[in-house]
Amino acid sequence: MCGILAVLGCSDESQAKRVRVLELSRRLKHRGPDWSGLHQYGDCYLAHQRLAIIDPASGDQPLYNEDKSIVVTVNGEIYNHEALRKLLPNHKFRTGSDCDVIAHLYEEYGEGFVDMLDGIFSFVLLDTRDNSFIAARDAIGITPLYIGWGLDGSVWISSEMKGLNDDCEHFEVFPPGHLYSSKTGSYRRWYNPPWYSESIPSVPYDPLALREAFEKAVIKRLMTDVPFGVLLSGGLDSSLVAAVTSRHLAGTKAAEQWGTQLHSFCVGLEGSPDLKAAREVADYLGTVHHEFHFTVQDGIDAIEDVVYHIETYDVTTIRASTPMFLMSRKIKALGVKMVISGEGSDELFGGYLYFHKAPNKEELHGETCRKIKALHQYDCLRANKATSAWGLEARVPFLDKEFINVAMSIDPEWKMIKPDLGRIEKWVLRKAFDDEQNPYLPKHILYRQKEQFSDGVGYSWIDGLKSHAAEHVSDKMMQNAKNIYPHNTPTTKEAYYYRMIFERFFPQNSARLTVPGGPSVACSTAKAIEWDEQWSKNLDPSGRAALGVHVSAYDPAVPSSLTAGTSPAKINKKQRMIEVKAPEVTIST
Repeated sequence: MCGILAVLGCSDESQAKRVRVLELSRRLKHRGPDWSGLHQYGDCYLAHQRLAIIDPASGDQPLYNEDKSIVVTVNGEIYNHEALRKLLPNHKFRTGSDCDVIAHLYEEYGEGFVDMLDGIFSFVLLDTRDNSFIAARDAIGITPLYIGWGLDGSVWISSEMKGLNDDCEHFEVFPPGHLYSSKTGSYRRWYNPPWYSESIPSVPYDPLALREAFEKAVIKRLMTDVPFGVLLSGGLDSSLVAAVTSRHLAGTKAAEQWGTQLHSFCVGLEGSPDLKAAREVADYLGTVHHEFHFTVQDGIDAIEDVVYHIETYDVTTIRASTPMFLMSRKIKALGVKMVISGEGSDELFGGYLYFHKAPNKEELHGETCRKIKALHQYDCLRANKATSAWGLEARVPFLDKEFINVAMSIDPEWKMIKPDLGRIEKWVLRKAFDDEQNPYLPKHILYRQKEQFSDGVGYSWIDGLKSHAAEHVSDKMMQNAKNIYPHNTPTTKEAYYYRMIFERFFPQNSARLTVPGGPSVACSTAKAIEWDEQWSKNLDPSGRAALGVHVSAYDPAVPSSLTAGTSPAKINKKQRMIEVKAPEVTIST
């Protein structure tokens, strides 16, 4: 992932303004440590911090058309760029970068070209011929983007909030699947799939069609000119990503450059469920497996950095982001710049444990639609920013546009969880890859119960966080929480603790409005809490809050304050972060 910053129409062409834009752009350097670029045209500035994945030698940005009348700064990967180049035979490209097609497509097709892009992207395009600009964000919001407005009439667009929060009077999240045009001064939704209206689909379940669509999604994400690997937690989603990648790696350009042996990466507390399961999957697939351990204290020490980089105070997101943040640093240290990850599957297939209580297929489908639309505020935010904090790119094949279309067209009756018929959560996905003749995974992995990432790294991680927060947030502070934080008032000491840190970094009202709120159980939306009366008394985003479903569910008779299995005294004495079984990345040519 790269970092982009655009300041447009600021009525200031001075050297001081250029210096300020450069200073703000450097706040995004962690996203793109390989090169920096800035293009100024009058009072418009387009800055870029590059992470070089495709064409590292010549793909520096901003990018231009032939006569440089169109300027683009892009964060993303365009997987169908080679096919798009064939549609532009009369254009001359300056680089081999996949993003180089954007300026030329705009010349040919105008604003309507965005839907032609197959990939993940956030970009700002300046047309100097009439001094207009457009900005757009990918369908689901896998790449982050914010937009703000200055008192001088300027428009600011940045990959992260920290690039514009100090200089804008108001700023907000740039909505996924939308385009902003300076000509209208407004958004237009360019992404309009059938599922967006939440109407109930009726296509019969076809396991082979689902399998083939996912394999295509994975294969297109093997487009890379740098070393890469897969994130492997040992759960269904990441294991399928690893299995399909391993099966199709041979014969790709990536294999020609970096060899056919896949590298896999896992993180967890000593003895955690994920570490054990991931090791077993890695052995089965024959990957070069890298296993990283962290302690509860390691995670606690990283919380402030995590909040700064992820730019949220959402409890679930911070819990899951911290292990991913620590692991990403280790992965980058091995020389890897891109990883493939398993986010998005639970939203598409109703994989969270609370879906066991979905009363009917209509409710289930409506909840999956709501979850997909909110991904940019949760898992996509985590996966992108936790990795980009260390100059690592995460790709998510489950959120491929075509795969989403296939998955969301299935009659949701097939996604209903029916234990009497042997259908657990995500049964349609598991069944699609249950190949007796040529198994993708061992059966018990293929049918392993859902673990949220923040739980799977080790149950004492969340319990330790709660204990730590209880030491820093008093009962009296909680009594006054609604007066101190009237918007999204924290209801637990853990939430209050994260909020204090967030407000220190991002004190603006606009900043706190970028973070979603509302009650949740086991990652549900507020609407789904209505499915079970008991849940309203046990509001916790952990999967173990799905009482009566998770095999290690919280004991409802035990107060949450007593479930912290690791006391603060023990936490402080634990061993620091260590790495085991992490061979160096071997690059073969």
